[in-house]
Parts: sequence; C-alpha cells; structure tokens
Amino acid sequence: MAASNAYNPKGGKYWQSMASLCAALLLLSVPLMARAVGLPALSNLAGDDFDISAEVKMLDSGQVVAQQSPRVMLTPASLSKLYVAGAALDRYGPQHRFTTSLYSSGQVRGNVLHGDLIVDGGGDPAMTTERYWTLVQQLRARGIQRVDGRVVLSQWPFGPTPCVVTDRCQARSASSSSYDALLSPVAVDYAAWCTQVIPGAPGGPARVAGCFSASPLLPVNNKVKTVGGSQPTQLSARRTTSNGNDSLTITGQVSTSSGPTPVYRSASDPAQETVATLRQLFQQSGVAVAEGFTVSNTVTPRNASLLASVQSQPLQMALMDMLNYSNNFMADMLTVDLSAATPASLASGTAALKRFVDKVPGHGPLALGSGSGLTPESHTSARGLTALMDYMYHQPQLFPTFSAGMQTPSNGVAHHIQHGSINFQNNVMVKTGTLNDPVPVRTIAGYFRGKSGRWGTFAVLVQGRGATPYLTWPKVMEAVADDMSTIIEHN
Repeated sequence: MAASNAYNPKGGKYWQSMASLCAALLLLSVPLMARAVGLPALSNLAGDDFDISAEVKMLDSGQVVAQQSPRVMLTPASLSKLYVAGAALDRYGPQHRFTTSLYSSGQVRGNVLHGDLIVDGGGDPAMTTERYWTLVQQLRARGIQRVDGRVVLSQWPFGPTPCVVTDRCQARSASSSSYDALLSPVAVDYAAWCTQVIPGAPGGPARVAGCFSASPLLPVNNKVKTVGGSQPTQLSARRTTSNGNDSLTITGQVSTSSGPTPVYRSASDPAQETVATLRQLFQQSGVAVAEGFTVSNTVTPRNASLLASVQSQPLQMALMDMLNYSNNFMADMLTVDLSAATPASLASGTAALKRFVDKVPGHGPLALGSGSGLTPESHTSARGLTALMDYMYHQPQLFPTFSAGMQTPSNGVAHHIQHGSINFQNNVMVKTGTLNDPVPVRTIAGYFRGKSGRWGTFAVLVQGRGATPYLTWPKVMEAVADDMSTIIEHN
C-alpha cells in the first residue's frame, strides 16, 4: 500500500503544507505592512493661508503611512524642546544631577567666616528657593552665624547671557508673563517672582504675600479687591523695571472662596531675584552678612573650600516638567548647559543640539536659534522630527524618560490637546508648540499605538503665511485627531 502523500516528500500535499507554514513564519518574522490612508483633514487646512509639513510612520518597519510636504522647513515652536530632551539624555543620562555650591577662600574661626562666601551656580534649570534654603541651613549647621565679607553670586559659567530672543529683550523693562526671563546659572524658581494674592474681607482690598515668606520679595502695587464667594477670581499682573529695580502691579478681584492665588512674573535680572531671595533666607536663618550681597562673573578660585552643596532633582524629573509645562526657561538653561564653550551661550548651546542631531539617521537640515522655541527663525521639518522620534524610540535606556514628558490628551495638563475621538485621546502621547508672532504657528509631534498594538510616530507643523488669519488650536487639533484616528484604526 502506497504511503500517504502527507508523508511523501514527493507528494503535492506535503509541499503545499510546507509552503503554507513557511509563509506563516515569514509573516511572523516581518512586521505587518501598515496601511497608508493619507491626511485628508490636514490637507483641508493647507492652501493660500497656511503651509503644512506632516509625516506619520511606523516604528517597527520604518514605513511612512501618510505624509504631506514632509521635507518642508517650518518653525517648530516648542517642539524644539524635544531636541533639548534628546540631546540632554544622550549627553548626561536620566539620573544626572546639577550641583549648586557654597565656597570660600576665607577661614572659619569660631562662628564667623572671615572672607567672602561664593555661590557657585551649576546651571540647575530648576533651582528652587527650597534648595537655596537647604544650602543656607548647611552653612548654619557648620556653626557659622556671620559672614565677615560679602555673599557673591558667581555667574561665571554663562551669565548674564546676551539678549537674543525678542520676548526676553522686551522683558528687561516690563513683562506680563512668566516665560520670558533671561538666563543665569544662579537663577531661582525659573527666574520668576512669585507673589500670593490672599482674599481679605468682602468689599475690601486683598492681601499680598510672598510665596515662600510673609512679605513679597519685590514692591507690589496691590489694586486687587475682595469679592464674594460666588464671584470668580480674575487677576492681571505686570512687572516693570526702573533703575534696575523690579516692581509688580496686580489688579482685578479675588474671591473669598479662593485660597492664596500665586502670581508669577519674570524677573528682569534673574541674579538680582536670587540676591533678594538669599538676603531673606540668611535673615531668616540668623546668619549675618557684613558687606551685603553682590553678583560677579569671576571664576570661583581653585583654592576655595567647599562649605555646602545641594543637588538638583534627577534630569528625568526635570525633563518631565520641561516638556509637560513647556517651560522655556528650563529648555534654554539646558541648551546652554550642553555647550562646549566657556563661557557658554545660547548660540554655543544650539550648536551642541545640532551636533546631537548629526547622529540621527535621516534627519536632514536643522536651524535652531534656541531650545525653547521662542525664536521664529528656527526651522525643521516633519521628516526631521519623526527621524528624531524614531531614533529616541530605539534607545531603550533613554526612551522611557524621553516619552514620559509627553502628554496623553485624555489626562494631560494641557486643555488644547483634548480634542478628537477617544481612540485618539487614549492612544497618542504628544508635545505641542505655539507661536503667534510674526505669524501663527501650531505644531504637534508624538507617538501613537495602532489598534494592533504597533508603535508609530507622527509630526505636524502648521504655519501661517501672514499674521492673519489667526490659527486656533481646536481647528488644528480636530484635523490632526481625525486623520490620526483613522491611522490608529487601520494599524
């Protein structure tokens, strides 16, 4: 009796079975081909008013599934911070900490430091009043109750930086924002004055205090009234500078149902804000300073002794804050930190960002004037951004930190990204960018997971050709969400 064809090497059924098995194994070993579906909603935004650069690709195969002018160079706005995050992680690693120290060339005899006390700023992008307080307490713990000299804030690493960003140049005289402060290695609290508005009796004036003290650190012209609990709190504040001295005017109303409401406005000179902060902290700690506080660009002497030091939070935590809240001060501080020049500058820092991008395969041209995105002359493309995202995705030791700073629309802190289907809101994590001058710019980039569980990346840059028409975020986000929902569904 003849053997069954199923076991006969020469039998047709055997070879058909083997062919099917090999085909199945081949499908398992090669990523599924993504389905290209286009970007119809975004295409409707283009035309005479706006330029668009967009690209969507899968990260397992590298297949581009949708694109629109992906190589066109447009302004990235705050997507520049993605380059800062990638370069900082590549240079330092997630656990890096910046150190701020107190040095002196003087001698401690008894409870007196005979000589100057030098505050050596280590470029911490998120140095806080609390950590400066820790420094002063370490000094106090040494038994020092008097500095028989000056407290000198040393800005030698890179301060004060030249004014190269329009917003920061204007903020030297006045500001109604908190994002436009100049840079300094000895800055505190993101170089923004923090004042609290506290409700008083209904119909009467509100009270003002410092955020870390009973009294504000700068003069405040308080024009805020207290209103009943059923009315909203509405505040407006403007910091002005005269003869090098900052003052703050706050107007509006505060509700009796509100707790203390913080108001942040950028300092005209970050080092002088730190001087005011340290003066208060030394007074509170009972450490007298005989010759006052000053700022210097002199390098800390090599023979100076270390008296106290404090470390920043790990870089991975700082990057989460920088990306989540799109903190411009932190981004440009980190950019300058990356510089290979001494003294460093924003220009030498952006040169370091470009050197990092040279390692990113397929990125293409890049022009950055800052890491914050405040410079409208900065330009990149959707192709460049997806190349960056692809590169970071394939760095397993860095990707968790890099992606952790992005937001999911369904639970992120930014309200303008909360658009589109649940499918979109739960399956993407993004960073956005906004500029309004000289032309409107709305940008978004991030990662997504398709319905099959595959990872992809996308970038969309929309830029106006003139100051008008104004480009709203809902209009852009709804288009991005519509197109990405379809891509997620089909991949």
